[in-house]
Amino acid sequence: MVDFSLSDTERDIRDWVRNFVQRELMPLEPEVLRRERAGERGLTKDELKELQDKAKQAGFWGVMTPEEYGGMNLSAVMAALIEVELGRSYVPFRFGGGADNILYYANEEQQQRYLLPTIEGTRKSCFAITEPGAGSDAKNLRTTAVRDGDEWVINGEKTFITGGIDADFTMVFAVTDREKGANGGVTCFLVDRDMGWKSEPIDIMGPDERQPAALVFDNVRVPHENVLGEVGNGFGLAMQWIGRGRYLLPAHALGACERMVEMASDYAKNRETFGEPIADRQAIQWMIADSAVEIEALRWLVLQAAWQVDQGVDSRHAQSIAKLFGATHANQIVDRVLQIHGGMGYTKELPIERWYRDLRLLRIFEGTDEIQRRTIARNVLKGHASVSGALG
Repeated sequence: MVDFSLSDTERDIRDWVRNFVQRELMPLEPEVLRRERAGERGLTKDELKELQDKAKQAGFWGVMTPEEYGGMNLSAVMAALIEVELGRSYVPFRFGGGADNILYYANEEQQQRYLLPTIEGTRKSCFAITEPGAGSDAKNLRTTAVRDGDEWVINGEKTFITGGIDADFTMVFAVTDREKGANGGVTCFLVDRDMGWKSEPIDIMGPDERQPAALVFDNVRVPHENVLGEVGNGFGLAMQWIGRGRYLLPAHALGACERMVEMASDYAKNRETFGEPIADRQAIQWMIADSAVEIEALRWLVLQAAWQVDQGVDSRHAQSIAKLFGATHANQIVDRVLQIHGGMGYTKELPIERWYRDLRLLRIFEGTDEIQRRTIARNVLKGHASVSGALG
C-alpha cells in the first residue's frame, strides 16, 4: 500500500506556514503592488527582517540549515511543502537563517568569516558563475584567476547574478588551469566586495527583488586562504549549488498556480456576459479543468523529486522533470488565468500580470527548458533513467 498522507508533524508545519502567509504576507500585497508600480521594492530590508524575526520567534529559522548551526534541518519534502505555501503570495518573503549549500565546505576560519555571519543574516552572499558567453554552457568560463605568490589575481565579468547588487561577498568561479578546464581547472573563491569587484544592476521584466547584476573583476587580488574547497574543484562545487534544490523552483510556482486558479474560479463565477456567469461557458471550464490537472501532476512531480532527495538517491532526473513540467505549465496556467480575467488581467491593478512576468523567468534560470530536455533525453537514451519511473 502506498501512503500519500502527511505525518502529523508535516501537517502542523505546513499549516503554520499557511497561516503565516495568510496572516502576515497577504495583507501586504496591495502595498507591494503599489510600490512596484512606483518603481520601488516590494519590501524594504527592514520590513523583510521584521517578518523573518516574527517567524524566528515561532522557531522558523534556517529551514534547511543543519541543527548544529541553529537551523531546523527539515526534510526536502517538508521544504517543498513550505515553498508551495510561500508561493501562494507574491510578497517577496523568505525565511532567514540560511546559507548557500557549498559554503558548508568552508574551513573553520572561513566559516567564522562567511558561513556563520550569512546564517545570522549579518552578511549577504551571491553565487557568480554565469558569464556573457557561459550561461547554460558553464564549462565555457572565461574569467581567470592567476596565482601571484600568496594571492590570486581575478579578471573577468559575470552576468545575471542574483543578489549581486546587495551582496558584500561573492562565491566566484574562475579558470585556474585552462588545459584542465572543468575537469580540475576551475576554482571557487570567496571574494569580499571591498577587495575591489564592482556590480551594476541589470533591468529585467520581473520584480525588482529578482533584479540581477553584472559583476566586474579587474585585477582583483584575493588571498589564497580564500579558496573555497580545493584549487581545481570549483566546477564540482558549482554543480552541487545548481542542483541543490531545483525541485523548490517548481514548488514555489505550484503555490502561485493554486492561488491564481482559485482567483480565476471566483472571477468566472461572478463575471457575467450575456446574462450568464462566464463559469458556465465551456471555453472557461476547459481552461480551469486543464489547469487543475496540471497543478495536480506538478504537485506529485515535485514531491517525488523531493522524496528522492530525502532517500539519498540520485534525484537529478526527477528534479529536471519537475523543473521542466513546472516551468512550461506554470506559464500556460498564468496565461489562461490572465485570459479569463480579460482586460483586468492585463492591468497592474491585479497581480496576474506580475505573476506572468515573474513565472516567465522559471523557463530560463537554473537550467533552461532546453537544458532540462537535453538532460532528460540523455538519461533515457543512455539507460540512466527509465520511463517506467520509480516503481520500475
